[in-house]
Amino acid sequence: MCGICGYIHFDNAKRPSEDILKSMMDTIAPRGPDDSGVFVNGPAALGHRRLSIIDLKTGHQPMLSNDGSKAIVYNGEVYNFLELKTVLLGKGHRFNTNSDTEVVLHAYEEYGEDCVKHFNGMFALAIWDSGKKILFLARDRFGKKPLYYASVDNQFIFGSELKALIKHPSVKREIDLNSLGKYLAYEYVPSPHSIFKNIYKLEAGSRISVKDGALKKDRYWDLSFNTQRKLDYREAAPRLIELLKESVRKRLISDVPLGVFLSGGIDSSAVVCMMAELMDPKDIKTFSIGFNEKSFDESPDARRVAKHFGTDHHEELLSPEVMLDVFPKVLDLLDEPFADSSIIPTYLVSRFTVKHVKVALGGDGGDELFLGYPSFIAHKLDSCFGFIPSGLKKLPLNLLLKCIKPSNDYMSLYFKAKRFARGLDFPHKNRHQAWIGSFTPSEQELLFAPGLFPSGRENIYSTTEGYYNNVKTLHPLDRAIYVYIKTYMTDDILVKVDRASMANSLEVRAPFLDSEFTEYVTGIPVSLKMKNFTTKWILKEALKDKLPKSNITKPKQGFAVPVAKWLKEDLKGLLMDAFDKKKIEREDIFNYAYIDGLIKEFLNNRNDTRKEIWALFMFEMWYDKWMK
Repeated sequence: MCGICGYIHFDNAKRPSEDILKSMMDTIAPRGPDDSGVFVNGPAALGHRRLSIIDLKTGHQPMLSNDGSKAIVYNGEVYNFLELKTVLLGKGHRFNTNSDTEVVLHAYEEYGEDCVKHFNGMFALAIWDSGKKILFLARDRFGKKPLYYASVDNQFIFGSELKALIKHPSVKREIDLNSLGKYLAYEYVPSPHSIFKNIYKLEAGSRISVKDGALKKDRYWDLSFNTQRKLDYREAAPRLIELLKESVRKRLISDVPLGVFLSGGIDSSAVVCMMAELMDPKDIKTFSIGFNEKSFDESPDARRVAKHFGTDHHEELLSPEVMLDVFPKVLDLLDEPFADSSIIPTYLVSRFTVKHVKVALGGDGGDELFLGYPSFIAHKLDSCFGFIPSGLKKLPLNLLLKCIKPSNDYMSLYFKAKRFARGLDFPHKNRHQAWIGSFTPSEQELLFAPGLFPSGRENIYSTTEGYYNNVKTLHPLDRAIYVYIKTYMTDDILVKVDRASMANSLEVRAPFLDSEFTEYVTGIPVSLKMKNFTTKWILKEALKDKLPKSNITKPKQGFAVPVAKWLKEDLKGLLMDAFDKKKIEREDIFNYAYIDGLIKEFLNNRNDTRKEIWALFMFEMWYDKWMK
């Protein structure tokens, strides 16, 4: 896995600066500590930082085509590169290395910009075609690997991370207030937006070509749901396991040691199960971390699975002191505001894992594909009682909230009831975002300083609504799967894993996001994914004879940290400093009185607003680092 960056001048007579390029490369050095390379030719400059995984000796980048007319920088793995290489050899292509990078470059020569349709993997790439004077960029189907870009001052600038772009002197740090509004609603900045004006993320499954100053962008792939496929369990379950095993097999290709993140949940346990059927379990290195707080700790579940298969298991117990000690390091790697607190344990498990291996498999994507989140149950509950007006549905919830107190525990009854009730105030297209996000539009009206949006505000839920409207014909739960994958999974889960792992120079692979596997799973009826209110039903049934029963039946538990407790205890001093009255008024973004009231209610246990306060807190931490 690697980091890429570069830029081109639209004026072919101008030459890029190698010093600027190297400055951009330095910001992404942890993504590739093993090697680096630069390419400056004509108006184009490409930079690369390499983490060596495949073809350790001859996979140096930037890599040139045989005739020298094309250069590539590439971040990722194409798992079907050997099959694709065989096809290209049959078409007369000749190879000088054993790397997948060279296969990608030859595929571009053979298929042009449609080469990406032939790749099954995770990648972000840039190819400079000097003959055509075209810069071609693309991102994998699910957005596993990041790619930012900007078109400013007659130049096109790109990089794996935002911090690389802002090292270019033409790129300005100016907060996009509409993006900030989206961050406060989603807890991340959804694609294609970034926190800064004029800088964008290339969407998953998309590509860009830049020629003569003109940008052409399109989506080459999208998730599809074959609603005509009438599968029953007896047909679907064996094929599901067969495809998952094949997906795992593809991701075992490596010239360096690899392991697996094992939480003890159904998804990571399924990956270990498939690995155990493909190799000697004693050679499988599994990694998990535990917490002192019982409601957040899954380590006994992970231990049980490791013992069941006889893996070489590694476990680390994390105290609050350890997690808080690493908090500043996590802040350093977040060049955009990001409020998913699970990035902290993800960083720590990556740091722990990389002591033993350079590649780890994980279970990302399973919750989205198989309706695993509690919010999917909320969707079904909402559908079951859709005939009841929202106001009436909220009455028993409001009574319940008056009878119970806020709790610091993971997914407490108070937290779930409050979240479900607030979502009922919104139309179906926005309901799930209100359930899982932070500040709603009406809350943001109170939060932002008066007069901050003189020309009006963009609809903060426009990203969700756009995806929701793309799939109007689908079953409501299939629509929810599509929206979650396009938003929460791509811009939260995958960003979290990418940043936390790459900061530790660890590559993480996701078998559940294999394109062949996902295209089959989306054709499975939702009635097999959620039966009654049992989530991931078909996956659990297919694995019930392969995994310990208690791991099959255990409720969903996220990779969470005790944010509420931290904010009230260990982080309280930092929290109060972040929201100092003079500081907030000086920044002139937020209404101090509203924030002060929010914090007092929370600290006095009158309301559970941990998500809202954490989102604000993480923005202030980001602002202090990147905008001062």
